Amino acid sequence: MAAGMSFGNSAPDASPYADEGPYGTPVAHKKAGLTRRGKVAIAVAGVAIVGGGTIWFQVHSAAVAKDEKEAAALQIQMKKLELEEMRIRNEQVSSDKKAATASAEKIQAAVDKCVKDSSTQLDKGYGSPSRSSIVADCKQQYETADGSGMQAAGSTLDAGNTGGGGINSPALLGLVAGGALAVAVFARKGKKADA
Repeated sequence: MAAGMSFGNSAPDASPYADEGPYGTPVAHKKAGLTRRGKVAIAVAGVAIVGGGTIWFQVHSAAVAKDEKEAAALQIQMKKLELEEMRIRNEQVSSDKKAATASAEKIQAAVDKCVKDSSTQLDKGYGSPSRSSIVADCKQQYETADGSGMQAAGSTLDAGNTGGGGINSPALLGLVAGGALAVAVFARKGKKADA
């Protein structure tokens, strides 16, 4: 019998082209999924991400704790500076009050002496000055001679009595705000330098 011709129930010849279909050699389908190398790469990447995230979180937590400690230390330092400034202001007001009191006592003693010396002219006759005019003349004479000191003393006493040197004064609040701004800028520059 000729090759390729078969009659009846006989099996066909095993031909080298027997596996070919009408569209060529069939493609063998592989099982879906990752290769062993892909699985290892994904595992390594996962470990690296988790480890890196853990390290980053620890570093970030330490930086936040450090920043909080520095902020608390800066607040304490600002409070110390405020207290020192208030102490200096109080000392200045106290010394100004003492100087004003001493100046006022000095002027009063000079006025008293002037009144005592001028009291011999009292009631000498017609046209002689009265006691009140002598006192007024002596006050005018000695207070105008040292008027600048009395004005300074008066302004110091007024400032001390009205509470102008308190914590709510605009100059102190401006100083504190400026100090806080400077501290924030330096802290931010330090943080950038650390990173």
